Order: sequence, then C-alpha cells, then structure tokens
Amino acid sequence: MYRIATLNKISSKGLKRFSEKYIISDNLEGADAVLVRSQDMHSLKLPENLLAIARAGAGVNNIPIDYCSKKGVVVFNTPGANANAVKELVLTGILMAARNLTSAIAWTKTLTGDVSKTVEKNKSKFAGHEIKGKVLGVIGLGAIGVMVANAAESLGMEVIGYDPYLSLQNAHQLSRTVKLCESLDTLLPQCDYITIHVPFMENTKELINEKRFSLMKDGVCLLNFSRDQIVSEADVIKALNEGKVRTYVTDFPSENFLCIDNAICIPHLGASTEESEENCAVMAVDQLMDYLENGNITNSVNFPNCSLGVCTAAARICVLNKNIPAMLGKITGLLADMNINIADMNNRSKGELAYTLIDVDSPVDEAELRKALTSNGLADGIIAVRVLQRVL
Repeated sequence: MYRIATLNKISSKGLKRFSEKYIISDNLEGADAVLVRSQDMHSLKLPENLLAIARAGAGVNNIPIDYCSKKGVVVFNTPGANANAVKELVLTGILMAARNLTSAIAWTKTLTGDVSKTVEKNKSKFAGHEIKGKVLGVIGLGAIGVMVANAAESLGMEVIGYDPYLSLQNAHQLSRTVKLCESLDTLLPQCDYITIHVPFMENTKELINEKRFSLMKDGVCLLNFSRDQIVSEADVIKALNEGKVRTYVTDFPSENFLCIDNAICIPHLGASTEESEENCAVMAVDQLMDYLENGNITNSVNFPNCSLGVCTAAARICVLNKNIPAMLGKITGLLADMNINIADMNNRSKGELAYTLIDVDSPVDEAELRKALTSNGLADGIIAVRVLQRVL
C-alpha cells in the first residue's frame, strides 16, 4: 500500500484514479508521496520515507527543490495541464486593457438617476482601441506562451516571441507566422502589448526592470501571469506613474497596486477553472502512480525523464544518483558481481543528477542491494535506491 498526503484540495477527478493500492489522507506523517497545489512546503518537516511530490500545476517555487534532490525525492509538475485556462485569462486581460473595461464597469456601478442619459453623455471617456493589428510580444514560448501567441494571432494581432530555450515540441506547435526575436531587448521596442510566460528562477528575477522599461514604447500594456517577482514592482509603478506603461495587468495583486487606477489586479485566477484543476490533478496522479509502481519519471523538475514502460520483469532496480563519471559502469559492474542479470536498462541525466532504471531476470534483495550500492566506493554518488518486485 502507498500512502498519499494531499496538502490542498485536489480535484476528485484526479483522486478517483488511485487504485485500492493507495491510502489518501491529509496527514503528511508516513506519506510515500505528496499531492500539492499552492501550499508552501519550505517550512514543513517531510517524512524520511518520502519518495515523490507532485505539484498539480506548473510553478514549483512552493516546494524545497534542492532539499528534495539531496534526499532523492522526485518532484513532478504538470506543464500544459492548465495552459488553456491561463491563455484565456491572458486574452481577457488584453481585451480588458484595450477597452478600459475595469474603469468603465466601476464607473457604471456608481450611477444613479437617469442612467441611460448619463451613459450616453460620458461613454466617450472610456473609449478604447481594437487589438487587431496591434503587436503582441510573448516572452517565453512554453505550453502557455505558444497557446497565447497562436490565439492572439487568430484575433488579428501581429505576434512576435522570444524564448532562448524553445523546445522542438513547442516550436512545432507555434504558428509559422509568429516572428521570433533573438534577444529580449530587440523584442521590447516593437510591442504594443507584452505578456510574460517564463518560470521564476534566479535569472528571471526582476527580468522586467527599469532598463527594460526604457526600451518599450510609450503607452505599452504589460501583462504578468507568470510570477510577481519577474517584474520589479518599484519599476513598474514608476513606469505606470510616468505613462511609459499605460496598463499593467497582473495576476499577483499587492497593496501597492490596489490604489493605482491603471493597474488591473486579478486575484491569482490563472489556473482557477474547474477544467484546469481537473486536468492538473489527473496528470499529477498519473505521474505519481507511474513512478511509485513502475519507477518511471515524467515531467520531473529535478530528476531526468526516464522510462522502461510497465514493469513486467522479475524486478526493477531504480537508482537516483549524482551525474558523475563512471557511475553507470560501477552500478552495472556491481550487479554482475552479485550475479544479477540485466534484461533491460535506461539511464538519463539532468544537470548534476541522473537516474537509472534496470530490469533484471530474478528477484532482488533490496536491503542487500542498497548496502552494496552505498559501499564499494559508490556511497558519495548514490542518492537513493528502490527495488520494485513483480507480484506473481
């Protein structure tokens, strides 16, 4: 039996995918794996036997990734599962800004007396513009960025994008008429609207700052549905006050934005749809079960993707290790010394970490194998060892 701890409300559509092999509770103690959405896990004491954490969403800044990597805890996310929900809200933000809808609706709520007459007399104050023919710059062409770019183009916008890490898969999905820029600084001066879709990391912290604002057109509209820290709060407030930025649409409100008329603050609704929550939960649960039952890794943020399909061998050995020279040879050599015959194998690396899956022809004593792999000069390179035995 596997114990799964849920730290947030997880869609029942996802939870129903767990078989009778799983016990689901909100108790972290003794959990083999965790399902989480937005709860901050940095201050939590994680169980010693924890194998995996699955984030039902894309961002993982609420999870202690470095700690998990050292402990051999595989951290999953669900890229693309909430992409359509975010895409639709970004388009909503563009249209709201273009037509001054938030100000117009707020004003309308204050009306008394002859409302129709007052509306006709004052509606010109809120006249906006159409987005057709306007230039949208998309920073980050992952699952969400690509969908935003394609949808905006279908609405008549001219779209240009920037992503130095554009994957082959996303490149294939991107409209062929979306122009790509080689640098962020060449994209910014061309845009009437700019939308950000990059993860928050050290090198994206305050990516949009005073220097970058100076490159933009006067009266640009900036949209941030990624993370608040990617845009310098002080610098965007200055740009709003000076008119460099006409409207700032953000999914991350703060006290400093609430009193600024041309800041549209949305209460972190990017992925808050029933469909998105279901998609994320299903994807997260499926990835957890595949890892726990078969050792396969898909969409991990700290360890490499690695799979041998459904485990049908007598046993499957799963080794999380540091990506250092000769590790694979030492592991397979030790198995030979133990008279363990390898039927199939897959080894993948990701930065400083690696993962090896080995199917073998006979049952394996997990305790004996772990003891062997953490001695014989391998101790410094091995992070965690697990053996999946086929139940006959």
